[in-house]
Amino acid sequence: MTALATEPDQTEVTSLEAVATSDVDHAHLLGVDALRPVGLEELVEYAALMHRTDRKYIAPIDTVRALVADLADTHRVLEIKGRRHTTYRTLYFDTDRFEAARSHVQKRRRRWKVRSRLYVEDGLCRIEVKTKDNRGETQKVMGMSDPSRYGLLAGEEADFVAFHLSGHPEVRIAELVPAAEVCYTRATLSDLNAGTRVTVDWKLVCHLETGDVWMDDSYALVETKGPATPGVADRALTHLGVHPRSFSKYVAAASTMTTGIADNDVRSLQGRVLHNRAVGL
Repeated sequence: MTALATEPDQTEVTSLEAVATSDVDHAHLLGVDALRPVGLEELVEYAALMHRTDRKYIAPIDTVRALVADLADTHRVLEIKGRRHTTYRTLYFDTDRFEAARSHVQKRRRRWKVRSRLYVEDGLCRIEVKTKDNRGETQKVMGMSDPSRYGLLAGEEADFVAFHLSGHPEVRIAELVPAAEVCYTRATLSDLNAGTRVTVDWKLVCHLETGDVWMDDSYALVETKGPATPGVADRALTHLGVHPRSFSKYVAAASTMTTGIADNDVRSLQGRVLHNRAVGL
C-alpha cells in the first residue's frame, strides 16, 4: 500500500458501522431504495459497457433525487448482498509531471488513466486502464488484483498496464507513481433494455501529497455511460436544468492543488461545490 492509500480518518469516522449508516441514509435521500434491484451478474451481462461515451454532471442532491424518480420506470439499481451502494477507494498513477492530468485539462482527444481500485465492502481489487480515442469514445479494461496489492503498480499489475497502453508509446510504466487517492460512495443504476448505466457518487474526497479536495455534501456527481447518442438519463437531466461538463475527480483535485496545472474546468466550482485544504492547514 502506498503512502497515499490511507486508512479512513478516525477523527471524522468513528466506525465502519457509522459509515454504513450514513450511506444508507444518503441512498434513501437520493431515492435509490425505491427502485427495483438488479444483481451484479445480470448487470454485467446486459450493460458491461467497456466501450462507451461518458457524460458527467454535477447536481444538487434534490435534483439528483428528482432524476432518480424520473428513471424509476426504466432503470434498476445494483444491489449486492442487500446493499445498494458501494464504497470506492481508487489510487491514480501518473508521471511526476502529472501528464495524465494535463492531457485532460488540455482536452487532448487521445488520453489515458491508470488506477488501482478497491471495492471496500466486497474486498475486491482491480487494476484498471481507461483510454479515450480520437472519436471521444472511452474504453476501460480491468484486471484482478489481490486486495493486499491495492495501490501498487508492480509485477502482474505493471504487465497488465503495459499491455493495454501499448498503443500509447509516450507512456513509460516505470515512470508512473502514485498521484492521488480518490474515495467516494456510489449507487449504480441501469436500463438493461438499453444497455446503459447511470452512476451517482457522493462523499467524494481526494487525497494528494499537497492536501485534500472534497465535494460539498449538498452535491453529487452523476455519470451517464452508454452510446454516443444522449440517452434517457441525459434528456432527463437537461429537462431538470443540468448540463454535462468536463470533469474528472482526479484531475479536479490535481489542478486545484498543483501549481502549473490549469484549473479552468473547476474554478467556478471552488468554494461552492469543491473545497480544499493544503497540508499543514
